[in-house]
Amino acid sequence: MSYDCLAVNASRHIPHSSSSSKSLRAWEAGLQCWEAAVGTAGGLFGAVGTYIGCYVDNTRRRTLRGVSFFDYKKMTVFRCQDNCAERWVGCWTPAPCYCGHKIEAANASEAECGMACKGERSNTCGGVNRLSVYRLELAQESARRCKRRAIFRGCFRRPDNVSIALPASQTMLNMSVDKCVDFCTEKEFPLSALAGTSCRCGFPTRLFTLHEREDEQLCAQRCPGEEYESCGTADYFLVYQTQVQDNRCMDRRFLPARSRHFTALASFPGAGNTWARHLIELATGFYTGSYYFDGSLYNKGFKGERDHWRSGRTICIKTHESGQKEIESFDAAILLIRNPYKALMAEFNRKYGGHIGFASHAHWKGKEWPEFVRTYAPWWATHTLDWLRFGRNVLVVHFEDLKRDLFAQLKRMVGLLGIAVFEDRLLCVEGQKDGNFKRSGLRKLEYDPYTPEMRQMIGGYIKTVDAALKLRNLSGVPDDYYPR
Repeated sequence: MSYDCLAVNASRHIPHSSSSSKSLRAWEAGLQCWEAAVGTAGGLFGAVGTYIGCYVDNTRRRTLRGVSFFDYKKMTVFRCQDNCAERWVGCWTPAPCYCGHKIEAANASEAECGMACKGERSNTCGGVNRLSVYRLELAQESARRCKRRAIFRGCFRRPDNVSIALPASQTMLNMSVDKCVDFCTEKEFPLSALAGTSCRCGFPTRLFTLHEREDEQLCAQRCPGEEYESCGTADYFLVYQTQVQDNRCMDRRFLPARSRHFTALASFPGAGNTWARHLIELATGFYTGSYYFDGSLYNKGFKGERDHWRSGRTICIKTHESGQKEIESFDAAILLIRNPYKALMAEFNRKYGGHIGFASHAHWKGKEWPEFVRTYAPWWATHTLDWLRFGRNVLVVHFEDLKRDLFAQLKRMVGLLGIAVFEDRLLCVEGQKDGNFKRSGLRKLEYDPYTPEMRQMIGGYIKTVDAALKLRNLSGVPDDYYPR
C-alpha cells in the first residue's frame, strides 16, 4: 500500500493556522480518506474496471485527453488503470494507455476493438484507431482521487488582465479547494486559482507565470465551504495544479530535415540525463537521441532511442562517454553536472534497481558499493574535465540549478540547440517537469553510505572540478557539493 494519500492530505495547505490540533485534524482527514478508499475496496485494486465500449480514436483528436503511458511488452488493463488518476482509462494495442476524466469521441463497433492486450489475452485493448474504454470502479476512483488530487503551487498576486490570464471563472458561496479543482478539471484547465468565493481557471502564461510566489499569509482566508482550508482573497490567489494535462508542450516529432550538426547531452551516469531529455523534448517538441539503446526508455516514449546517434533526426544525443575521440565527434554539448554524492547513489540505484527502482540493502552493505565508489568517483571528475578540455561549444548546466530555476536553465539549453524559445511552452514544461522517471523518496537510506575515506577522496575530486570550471571563467560547483 502507498502512503501518498496520507502525505497529500496531511499536508493540505492550511496557511491560516499553525495549531497542532488543526494539523492533527488534517492528518486524520487524510487517514479517513485512505480508509474510505481502500477499506471498502478490499481486493479491487487488482480487479479490472467496468468495460464501457469501443470508441473512435486518432492522433488529431484523442478519445481521452489526459496523460498517456506506454508498455510495448506487458500492457494490461489493470496496468493502465493503475497509472491513471482520472475516472476513465483506455487501451490501444500494442502499447499505449490513455487516461481522462471524460470521453470525447463517438462509439464504434465492438468488432473493431477485438485486439488482445499485450500482457493479457483475456481483455481487449482496442484496434486500429480504436480505443477500448474502461470506467474505474468507485472504490478505485476514490483511492486515486485521494492519492493524486491536486498539487499546491502557492500564493500569487492577482494578475493584471485577470479575465485573459484566467479565462474561466465561477462564484461559489460554499467554496472549497476540491470544488474549485473539480470545476477547473471539468473545464479542462491545468490551473485552479481560489480567490475567496471566486474560482478561476487557466494555463501558466506570460500574464501568470507562477514565478513570483507571495507570502502564504496573504492568502490566509478561510474557505466558506471547508473550515480547515484556505481559499485566498480577491487580491491574492491560492493556486493548485489539477490533473488535467497541459497539452501545449506534449507534441513531439523527429526533425523535419536531417541535421549534420550533432549536439551532445553529456553527463556522468546518475546526473539526471534522462530527466533533462524529458525536459528538452517537451520544450522543443523534438525527440532526443542516444549514443546507446535502452529498450525501457524507448517503451516510455523516448522514440529517438532506436535511431543511430548520427541519424540527424534528433535534437541532441545522450552520452556518458568521456574519451577524446568520442567527445570530438560532437559539434556542441550541454554538459550536465551533478553533486557526486547524489550522482553516485543515483547510478548505483539504477545499476541494481533499474531507472526508477532501488538497490537492495544487501547491495549497499555488501562489497558492491565500496567497489562502485572506487571505480566511479574518479570517473565523475574525469568526465567533466575531458568535456571541458576536448568539447566544442560546451554549455555547463548544474543539475541543482536546473531543479532550482528550471525556466531560466532550460531556456539556456534550448538556446544552444538553436530552437526558438516559446515562453508559454516553457511554462507548460514546468507543470510537466517530473515525467515517468522520478524515483520515490519513500526509500531513502536511513544511514550515510559514505565512509570518511570515501568522503575525503570525493572531496578532492570536487575541488579539482571546481578549479577547472573557474579556470574557464565559469561558475564553480554549487555550495552544497561540500562540505560533506
